[in-house]
Amino acid sequence: MTKRKRAATPIPPVLVVGIGNPDRGDDGVGPLVVRQVAEHLPPDLICHVGIIERTGDALALIDDWAGRDAVVLVDAAAPVSVSGRVHRIDLLEDRLPDDMSLSSTHAFGVAAAVGLARTLGLLPRRVIVYAVEGEQFVPGAPVSEAVAAAVAGVATLVAEEVAGLLREPVAV
Repeated sequence: MTKRKRAATPIPPVLVVGIGNPDRGDDGVGPLVVRQVAEHLPPDLICHVGIIERTGDALALIDDWAGRDAVVLVDAAAPVSVSGRVHRIDLLEDRLPDDMSLSSTHAFGVAAAVGLARTLGLLPRRVIVYAVEGEQFVPGAPVSEAVAAAVAGVATLVAEEVAGLLREPVAV
C-alpha cells in the first residue's frame, strides 16, 4: 500500500495577527479585532489571508510570519493621549515609537520580536502595526468603552490594509 502525498497547502501571502490577552481588559483588543476582519474582506481575498490570535509568546510571531510577504499586527498600546485612539505604523518606513509600548504579558513583547526579526533578516517585506491605546490592563477587567467602540473601525481599516497589500506587486 502506497501513501498518497498531499499537495502542500500554500501559505497565504498576508498574515493578520491579533495580539493580546482577552482576560486583561484593553489588552484583548487585538483578538477582538481579528475576529471581525474576515467579515470586512471581499470573498475573493479571504483565501489569500491568514488570520490568527497570539495571546502569549511574542517570539512565536517570527515563526508565524515566516514565508509571508506581509503581516498586519493588531495590539493594544499604553495610553499616550486618548483611550481608543488608533495608530498605524508602517515598519518599512518607521520604527515602533518608544513612548507607545505595545502591551505584553511577557518580558519579550512585539517590539522586541520585530527588532530581533529585523536584525536576523526574518522580517517580512511589509509589516504594518495597528496599535490601539488602552486605559485598563488589569487581570479580569473588561475592555473599556473607548477601546470596545474602536474595534469595528479598526477591523475595517485592517481589511482595507490587507486588500491594498494583496494588490501591491511583489518585488523580485
